[in-house]
Amino acid sequence: MPRSVNHVASRKRRKKILKLARGYWGARSKVYTVAKNAVEKGLQYAYRDRRNKKRAFRRLWITRINAAARLNGTTYSRLMHQLSKKEIDLNRKVLADMAMNHPETFTAIVNQVK
Repeated sequence: MPRSVNHVASRKRRKKILKLARGYWGARSKVYTVAKNAVEKGLQYAYRDRRNKKRAFRRLWITRINAAARLNGTTYSRLMHQLSKKEIDLNRKVLADMAMNHPETFTAIVNQVK
């Protein structure tokens, strides 16, 4: 009896990889085996960097809050300690936005916790 091969499924599997590799340079977007390696590596980077993005933004927010806090005569560390002591629940994202776009509001918050 002849061997039965499921061409539909294998073609679909290859097309899925080649579709993900569209826009890659040279053989990375044309040759299945090369594209497969490139796509796997790209997906690894994407997974890793979705987590790293959160770290990077937190660092940015802390830097912005610290810069604005120092303009108001305190430091990031002291400001965050005073905020938690006074039970003012503002996260770093909101504080950084205030420091950048609404400095007078940020100053008012700093004066309130001093």
